Amino acid sequence: MTNTQITLVQLDNYGPWTVTPNPRREVDLQTLQSRLYADLSQLFGTRDGYVFFTRFDNMVAVTNGVDAEDHARIQESIRNRYPVTVSLSTAAAPSPADALGHATARLQEEGSAQDESRTEALLGAPLEDDERSDDDVQIAHFDVNDATGEYTDELDAYSTFIHIEQAYASLMRHMHTAHDSLSFFVGGDNIIAVCPAMDDPAYRDAIDAVRDDTGVDLKVGVARGATAHDAGMGAKHALEVCREEGTVVEYD
Repeated sequence: MTNTQITLVQLDNYGPWTVTPNPRREVDLQTLQSRLYADLSQLFGTRDGYVFFTRFDNMVAVTNGVDAEDHARIQESIRNRYPVTVSLSTAAAPSPADALGHATARLQEEGSAQDESRTEALLGAPLEDDERSDDDVQIAHFDVNDATGEYTDELDAYSTFIHIEQAYASLMRHMHTAHDSLSFFVGGDNIIAVCPAMDDPAYRDAIDAVRDDTGVDLKVGVARGATAHDAGMGAKHALEVCREEGTVVEYD
């Protein structure tokens, strides 16, 4: 059984800030969001966590092994670097979707995302060491079969983007609906899914569902570990086996 620890990262009162005292330039907002994501990725990454940008004003982190003190330090670092602050809400569950749901509900109870009085909420209790195991996190790293030959070198850049995004949307929906997984586009033709204890047929069904829905063929490397980093690196190695052997699903 997995036990995924998820932290919801939410910018405090961000919407009103973007138009106060006047609407801010979109290029400035995009720059702030991308830099903030990069810093959060590094801050959680040095603690073996993963962060996914989702909507930028809301980000999802896989934080097994990141304790309450680490979370507080990350909040402080963002406060010192940016004109905005972040609230953090953490929960753990065998289902990544359930963990995120619990973290979200806890933060919503604290106040609205646009409530100026809710600032730097730090909620939830990260897993204690005696609650953790070496198999708590299951990561699946998907990519598109021969994306360069099928799309990048054959279609214009925007048409390629549409095909990849359609495959991502299809996989994201299927994995969430059928398996309580959280899937995130991470650039190029790569998608990382944080999963419960799924088996081989479940991954093959997901690949078949995306092919039937979009015509895009995927493969996937899967691994488990104590942290997102451990499981993610194992999944990368398994995906390399798929590429070398021409297989569809491999485990590390």
